[in-house]
Amino acid sequence: MAAGAAIAITAVVGTGFAVQSAVADQNERTAVMTALVASGAGHAEQLELNAGRLRDRAEHASETAVTGASVVIAAAQGKTDATGLSESVAALSHVTLLAPERIFELVDETTTETANVHASTTEIDRVTAEQAALAEADAEAAAEAAAAEDEAAAAVPEAQARPSAPADPSAAQQIAHQLMASQYGWGEDQFGCLVSLWDKESGWNVNAYNSSSGATGIPQALPGNKMASAGADWQTNPATQITWGLGYIASRYSTPCDAWDKSEASGWY
Repeated sequence: MAAGAAIAITAVVGTGFAVQSAVADQNERTAVMTALVASGAGHAEQLELNAGRLRDRAEHASETAVTGASVVIAAAQGKTDATGLSESVAALSHVTLLAPERIFELVDETTTETANVHASTTEIDRVTAEQAALAEADAEAAAEAAAAEDEAAAAVPEAQARPSAPADPSAAQQIAHQLMASQYGWGEDQFGCLVSLWDKESGWNVNAYNSSSGATGIPQALPGNKMASAGADWQTNPATQITWGLGYIASRYSTPCDAWDKSEASGWY
């Protein structure tokens, strides 16, 4: 055959439909016409028969191309622009009015557009799947973090209830209330803890003395002469004892409520 070997080119679309390339059809048509001329078959009946066969092949190629393109268009909905492919399919809907040569041209255009739209849709699907996987991983990580926080919170014992400040504090308590606010900036919540702490230790009695341990005064300093650092009258002046006691609490426990928690847990502070 003078035209040479026919080259078969097959475009595989994601649906599995195979569309024969226009190049293969052109080679086949050239081979057929060359064979007819070489054989001397030029009469009208033979030419009409071969023209019919050419149209059949063109219409079959059109049907195959449209079928594959339709599946790709459906898959592209809401993902990528398939306008060009839809126009090619629409043009092939008038296949009975077109010459075989024009049909093969449109089939070739449709095949190219089908491959492009399919590739675009596949890429969008890949990106969407990756984003979904990342979102799922983030959700799982957040759930695990929340579970860890809940577990950690469950492991921490509830804070003990803190005592409230007295409605009618004694004279010594009023001194403590003024000193703790002016010197340490502690509020009413801390005052309630302090009142309960020293109620428990000495009953706010400036003369309180523990014969077993030697603890002395309102804050139950041990030994009592430690309070001399706050004033020489530490044995009789509640303000001196309170000043020393507040300093001891601040340096050792930070706040009266922390000292109260320690006392509640161990019986001493």
